[in-house]
Amino acid sequence: MAELDEIIHQPLRLRIMAALNVLPVATGLEFARLKKLTGATDGNLGAHIETLARAGYVAVDKAFVGKKPQTTVTATAAGRGAFGRHVATLQEIIAGKQP
Repeated sequence: MAELDEIIHQPLRLRIMAALNVLPVATGLEFARLKKLTGATDGNLGAHIETLARAGYVAVDKAFVGKKPQTTVTATAAGRGAFGRHVATLQEIIAGKQP
């Protein structure tokens, strides 16, 4: 049985990756939308996004729309692969498969 991905397994990071993985490839979510979907605070969400970015699982794009900053987070190919493996491992555990 494959190992659970400790970076993704944390509950908030799992929610972030799940939200990003249902989107078409190369499509991201704006920070405020992710905040609303996850129920996280600005600081907590920012810290977890940074952890995912350091792992190469998400890309963060910062831009200005008018005079307002806008941060968009997108799952990378590596992040989508890691999420898929993590979900497969969870499914194995649920199915009761033993190594």
